[in-house]
Amino acid sequence: MPDSAPLWATVILPLALAVAAVITAGFDAVLTGAAERGPAGGVREAGLRALAPVREALRLLVQQPRRTTAADQLLARLGVVLVPVAAVLGGAVLPWGFRSVSDPSVGIVWFNAMEALAWAAVWLVGWGPNSALSLIGGYRFLAQGLAYELPHMFAITTAALGAESLRVGDVVAAQDGLWFVVWMPAAFVVYLLSALAMAFWGPFAYPLARDAAGGAAVELSGVDRLVLLGGRWMLLVVTAGFSVPLFLGGGHGPLLPGWAWTLLKTGAVLALLVAGRRLLPVLRMERYMELAWMVLVPLSLLQALFVAVVVLNR
Repeated sequence: MPDSAPLWATVILPLALAVAAVITAGFDAVLTGAAERGPAGGVREAGLRALAPVREALRLLVQQPRRTTAADQLLARLGVVLVPVAAVLGGAVLPWGFRSVSDPSVGIVWFNAMEALAWAAVWLVGWGPNSALSLIGGYRFLAQGLAYELPHMFAITTAALGAESLRVGDVVAAQDGLWFVVWMPAAFVVYLLSALAMAFWGPFAYPLARDAAGGAAVELSGVDRLVLLGGRWMLLVVTAGFSVPLFLGGGHGPLLPGWAWTLLKTGAVLALLVAGRRLLPVLRMERYMELAWMVLVPLSLLQALFVAVVVLNR
């Protein structure tokens, strides 16, 4: 079990996630710039491209807010705020090295509950403005959630089954010597796909797609839009980071301290997800639902069955 983190870690956690989100968004901006305008001509140009998310954030801070007719501002604002809140609360059980802000006996269930909170938050963002296009985006995320939730739940339950515990610290301890990704590769892949869907990002950005003028976020502007999109990046960081204690051995590794291994592994997973976004088109909901129900659910169940047989015969 990881040691309890000091009290100040509770305050540092949101700031750390925000910084990680900005760095990840900067890396994505560099890749986007390279794809659109070619490789950067030098360090200065690459740095300017990496700062594009910061400039966009500053622009949104001073942007005039928009209001739709008969909008339910309370529900819309609540949904916007709950996206980063869900990311921070989910990150509370994320061990950095062998320490986490909290390590309850049902930490894996807690993380899955925060996923459900993010699900409700995006739905409220789409419902609140009283706009047809934003409502379409909210319904798209609802359908996406129904499709990714079961494979995601089976994937994280498979890791808990391998450790015979729902405590995240116990899952990390069980991987001392052999990471779960070695004998749970299908669960790892399913988890990464569901992590992208949870952050409604990359090939799973259909709830915010251009064909609906931005979907759930179409009526958001100014600070509201900044909080939603920033929370989206934080969700991506947290879901990528949670793959490390679940499947990649947490802080286990040679030579370096545990926290350094956690950062390196999380950075590698984030780089994979950000770079991989360009390899897959945005999936329509019916296509993803077919993939989830016909491929991902049976695959994750077979992986869980294999792990159960191994655990029973230890």
